[in-house]
Amino acid sequence: MDTSASSQRRNPWRAEQLAQRLDRPMGVLGLVFVLVVLGQALATDPGLTAVFTWLGWGLWAVFAGEFALRAYVARDQKVFWLHNWWQLLFLVLPFLRFARALVLLHTARVGGVVSAAVRGSRSAGQLLSGRVTWLGAVTVIVVLASSQVLYLLGSYDSYGTALYQAALATIAGEPLTPDDAYARCVGVLLAAYSVVVVAALAAVLGAFFLEPERKAAPPRAG
Repeated sequence: MDTSASSQRRNPWRAEQLAQRLDRPMGVLGLVFVLVVLGQALATDPGLTAVFTWLGWGLWAVFAGEFALRAYVARDQKVFWLHNWWQLLFLVLPFLRFARALVLLHTARVGGVVSAAVRGSRSAGQLLSGRVTWLGAVTVIVVLASSQVLYLLGSYDSYGTALYQAALATIAGEPLTPDDAYARCVGVLLAAYSVVVVAALAAVLGAFFLEPERKAAPPRAG
């Protein structure tokens, strides 16, 4: 009886350790997932499309398993689901591609891109410790995701043009050239993100230049 009870106490602890050890490899897979979703959007050859599709579903299965593991080892289930319910939503979105309704199909495609972007951003946070490098990685992911959304929704006929316009809107706040509703919404979001990027860079640079002055300043007399 005592041995069984101690085993039951150790198993969740081992599972929690396993979940923590998975942070870095799952972060790498999250960044790979962004590129796989991009490949699905751009591939025209049926064989290559099938490869990207199978890779996407394989990675989805890995992410679903990791999420289930974290839910299992969570010490407070209420807190876990309160903070992670949105991840379950992104895991469900890809299944909408099996629906016949065109609106649901568009939702599934855009949802898959957004899901990959969110996963990639979390992965960058797990892998990168520097604030500037993390911000740069997230910015690249935002550019890739927004350009895919604009291309999939038909705002641009060429992905190269969508990528160029999305990069300008994300980095410099330039307005998008299409005048459809999708481009307007994406343009507003990218303009807001560009403001955040500029403010974050200003804060980082300010802290970098002010830190030596703080270290060199003599201590005040008590």
